[in-house]
Amino acid sequence: MRQILVLATLLLLSGELLANTGERLREANFAAQHTLSEASLERKNQSVLTYLWVDVYAAAFYAPAQTSASQAFSRPLKQRLELYYFRNIAREDVIKAAWTTLNRQHSPATLARLRSELDALHNKFQDIQPGDRYALNFAPESGLSLERNGQIAFTSQDQELARAYLGIWLAPNGLSDTLRNQLLAR
Repeated sequence: MRQILVLATLLLLSGELLANTGERLREANFAAQHTLSEASLERKNQSVLTYLWVDVYAAAFYAPAQTSASQAFSRPLKQRLELYYFRNIAREDVIKAAWTTLNRQHSPATLARLRSELDALHNKFQDIQPGDRYALNFAPESGLSLERNGQIAFTSQDQELARAYLGIWLAPNGLSDTLRNQLLAR
């Protein structure tokens, strides 16, 4: 009974915990279009990741106008995954979640092959503050780039790395099947 009272009190006292998806997406304010390597991408879908009743971040997936979100991810087409954070998250926790997901999705041989690039990417991470915006961009001709608050923090030509890292959110057995399904919906 005490646990129920504590939970009810937390929910009543924290308007932030009760924010609905529409409010959170307005806060994230994802652009309808994004230009990547001189190509216009349109926002296909957006969603909010909620963990234990707490909104963690909003995500938006961008792809060329003539393709669906799932087609863009399944082919080597230009794409962008943008995350807008609502919470403080320690850099180490982000890296731990990434490795947990990558280990679930890939063989040890694949991860061994990608290890140096993954370490280089993770070395560019910083502690996340509310309002921070991270984005993963992929273009077949230029590879993967990581943006942090609009600034390029990392680049790699390795298409296997790009596929694996975007897959944390967009491939089966990722961070959240619900988020994946919402981002890749038609």
